[in-house]
Amino acid sequence: MSTAHLIAVGASPLGKTDLPGRDLFSRALAEAFAELPDPADVVDGVYVGAQSERYENQIMQGTLLAEWAGLRNVPAERVEACAAAGALALKNAVRDVRAGVHDTVLACGVEKMTAGGTEGATNALGAAFERALEQRSGITAPATYALLARRYLHETDATERDLGRIAVKNHRNAVANPRAMFRDAVDIGTVMDAPAVAPPLKLYDCAPVTDGAAAVVVASDDVAADLQRRPDTVRVAGVGSAANNLAVAERDLTFVEGANVAVSTAYEDADVDAREIDIAEVHDAFTVCEALLAEAAEFAPEGRGIETVEDPKNRSAGWTDVRINTSGGLKARGHPIGATGLLQAVEAYEQLTGQAGDRQVADAETALLINEGGVADAHTVATVLAAE
Repeated sequence: MSTAHLIAVGASPLGKTDLPGRDLFSRALAEAFAELPDPADVVDGVYVGAQSERYENQIMQGTLLAEWAGLRNVPAERVEACAAAGALALKNAVRDVRAGVHDTVLACGVEKMTAGGTEGATNALGAAFERALEQRSGITAPATYALLARRYLHETDATERDLGRIAVKNHRNAVANPRAMFRDAVDIGTVMDAPAVAPPLKLYDCAPVTDGAAAVVVASDDVAADLQRRPDTVRVAGVGSAANNLAVAERDLTFVEGANVAVSTAYEDADVDAREIDIAEVHDAFTVCEALLAEAAEFAPEGRGIETVEDPKNRSAGWTDVRINTSGGLKARGHPIGATGLLQAVEAYEQLTGQAGDRQVADAETALLINEGGVADAHTVATVLAAE
């Protein structure tokens, strides 16, 4: 079995833009291939993560983006798992390279979320809810996550202020990230005084609607060596995924079981445990998600996931030393749904190759990515990356 390596990454600007999705993809592609041969000379497979065709009324995204990359007659497929689409594209690329099906695969993701306005984004995201029990009730994504947050606050000692501190931490991290949508720090007073979106969640507890694209080049041992990118490559050490049930009403709201299974599978594949992870990019579409995923990844003891904001030496017993969402996370870096999982990989790549600038974590050697689709637990993809 070949080892899969990340040999290059790229991303478009993140935020609201007049650029269509294909042009956002072109920006990400250009950065990823800036020091590589033309895509047509090396890429033999494409996976595109895209959450919904509703934003730009466009399906066949695999074919479209392959064409936009100058590729003809290569296997090119769109994959979908709501907000986990990007990580699923990466997982499929890794699988193909490991199996020897392809030597170099382009994993990319794109979403032009602002194309349909707030109503369009709300409706597109609502399609990820279970139809009979949830969609027909008119519930929205913030309202659904508010159920998780309210239950978490009820079952633990956590407070709304604790959730707000996660937003403060991630906005602070984003200040040092030139890719981030929001690069202004916020204080806890601003967060707590912000308008309610779905109590107990306020404005700063919620990730923004974002336009953006990301691209990651996954290659075999031979290709990585041939392109002489070894010093700047990252090894994919482990992958895992799990799909729990779709309806939130039928789950444990404070234990993200599917994420725990996906992460445990990735740990086993990589032959590591939670204590060996130096950095993690986790799916903080809402602040409560970061706390829940810290616990699901076995970084934190039950009920103490809120301590992601603390310096490792100040955390409760049972915590690891991991640094979480150094990019600013979905909360401040931005959340262009289909590209989100790949943006997590971009951050990890830059950290593990020492290219993260002012946000660099010293001696970072191992990273965990957790990308969720649906509400919290419907589909989770976990990836362990290692410096080479």
